[in-house]
Amino acid sequence: MSDGETLLVEVPVPKVQKGQVLVRTAATLVSSGTERMLMEFGKASYLDKARQQPDKVKQILSKVKTDGLFATYQRVKSKLDQPVPLGYCNAGIVVDSDVPDFQPGDRVISNGPHAEFVRVPKHLCAKIPDDVDFQTASFTVPASIGLQGIRLLNPTIGETIVVLGLGLIGLLGVQILRANGCRVIGIDTQSDRCQLARRFGAETVDLSEVQDPVQFALGLTDQVGVDGVLITAATKSDEVMHQAAEMSRKRGRIVLVGVVGLNLRRDDFFEKELTFQVSASYGPGRYDPAYEEQGQDYPVGFVRWTEQRNFEAVLSLMSSGGLDPKPLVSHSFELNDAPKAYEALSDPSALGISLNYPVEENLLELPIEHSIEISSEKRPVSVRPNVPRVSFLGAGSFATSMLIPAFKEAGASLQIVASSGGFSGVHAGKKFGFLQTTTDSKSLIEHSDTDAVVIATRHDSHAALALDTLRAGKHVFVEKPLCLRLDELDDIEQALGKSSATSPLLLMIGFNRRFAPQVCKVKELLNGGSAAKSFVMTINAGAVPANHWTQDKEVGGGRIIGEACHFIDLLRFLASSPITSYSRIEMKSESGDTVTLQLSFADGSIGSVHYFSNGNESFPKERLEVFSEGGILQLDNFRKLTGFGWPGFSKMNLRRQDKGHADCARAFVDALKNGADSPIPIEEILEVSRVSIELANGSSRNE
Repeated sequence: MSDGETLLVEVPVPKVQKGQVLVRTAATLVSSGTERMLMEFGKASYLDKARQQPDKVKQILSKVKTDGLFATYQRVKSKLDQPVPLGYCNAGIVVDSDVPDFQPGDRVISNGPHAEFVRVPKHLCAKIPDDVDFQTASFTVPASIGLQGIRLLNPTIGETIVVLGLGLIGLLGVQILRANGCRVIGIDTQSDRCQLARRFGAETVDLSEVQDPVQFALGLTDQVGVDGVLITAATKSDEVMHQAAEMSRKRGRIVLVGVVGLNLRRDDFFEKELTFQVSASYGPGRYDPAYEEQGQDYPVGFVRWTEQRNFEAVLSLMSSGGLDPKPLVSHSFELNDAPKAYEALSDPSALGISLNYPVEENLLELPIEHSIEISSEKRPVSVRPNVPRVSFLGAGSFATSMLIPAFKEAGASLQIVASSGGFSGVHAGKKFGFLQTTTDSKSLIEHSDTDAVVIATRHDSHAALALDTLRAGKHVFVEKPLCLRLDELDDIEQALGKSSATSPLLLMIGFNRRFAPQVCKVKELLNGGSAAKSFVMTINAGAVPANHWTQDKEVGGGRIIGEACHFIDLLRFLASSPITSYSRIEMKSESGDTVTLQLSFADGSIGSVHYFSNGNESFPKERLEVFSEGGILQLDNFRKLTGFGWPGFSKMNLRRQDKGHADCARAFVDALKNGADSPIPIEEILEVSRVSIELANGSSRNE
């Protein structure tokens, strides 16, 4: 939460999806380092949060210049209000699986959060050996973080390695290095942690006793210096890196696992030809969507140790006795006392804080609840079309900051909200007054108390969910795009045709910009003339990494289908005429998201959509220019509309940016209330969707 409060809340159990397993938790581990840092950040004031993230502050200030203070404030406030599920060290029993390698009853570890049920991809879990208990296994993930850093150090038997920082990962690293045949020096400011390190076979430097770590290391190595330094400390000081360099031998290795100041001194590294590397979490595969989300493994012959194989190596070491985390358990709590576990983080001696979960013998036979009631409020059953009962599929950032508030303000009765993992659905449900939350989209769509469904999920799910909703006899509002493929579009058109023969259903797409007040003014001004018009739409979209899900053709559809469709629709709306021809010019780039789209309309109008990702954020993000009959209209960022040589009109400026989200939702809700047609004619929805898909596929059409 934005105030840093820690809450224990009931959430629905996630549904297993492709390549995933569902685990009922037996034990989790509170990371005294990472989670303490998150807690401190959450409790910090807005000013302190800003000081900790100067790069984000620059982004916010830039956004204020383009979008306005109020819109930026609302977006930042919504972002900070999003709760964060804590934890990443989970051990439990598989209760459902879409992976042949994992079956119900298997004991596994994963990087799942603190929750009774967690859903994880197959590469982020591993089987627990029979002789390793759940509490011990829950240390696997932090041990793997240390192991990956050690792999980068590439220590050999007999080498002397320093572990600088004896927190949880540091002490696990000491044991792993000792099991690897290394001589280990542990350095920390806390005497009790140094004592634990000595118990594991390390020689230590207790900085609280004013010992000189550099002289100690040099003395222990006959002034040669240590072979490697594993930095697991957390400090803003640059002195840690300086000391690591000073105690290293010529051509020694330094690997950073923790967080320290990095104002490096060139002479430290130049004279000894030291190597320095930062370790990325659990190992190869981390943060790679193809590996983690899509389940594409790295061939073992080319990548011996992936993050999953690091998990397995740690578990094997636990099984053999080479790694014993039990002495690191400083506190132990039952799940219901979880808030006390986070209070324990303020204890300087806190190290491994264990959470224990109830695990019954008939675990696999127990019912699993995918839906929970949020409010006991008894609302009168609405009689269509007076009070439309609306449910939401998706409770992400855009849904909670824009769509749900807009529908609530428009007078919709909010019924059920669904989210994939359950957590965000509970938050949205409580915040906006939904009656129920679920992780089961099918049950939401088929629920008798739902008249219309708003789809705000990832793009690749839109078509199937829209079809299911139409076939269930419910109205549909889809946040753009409607679909990613032409065959999906054909299926939707057929489903609409079948519904119109019995009970006509509304299908609306979130093309909100045509509802923006300044766009409506432009439309009004254009309707006064009969001449053809010229449109120039410039979108300073900004760069999105090529591996982001929106760039994935199978998931996000790419930025033409996913976002540029907005502006194709906007020009179609203002032209008031069908698109007769279209083509695309693309600048060569990794993502292919810097393009010019050329459109021609049946009335002779023409338009260009310049969707550029290679600009600068100080320039307006969206600029529309309309040329017609000797006059020009220019709209900047949906705040400033100016007329040049336009009879009877000079300007229409807004105090805050308005892209039409509220009016778009209101138009849909009003249509439901009044039994009217879709606010956007279905012919235009299908036309714009088809043209967007064709352009994204590189197709063109001549008149």
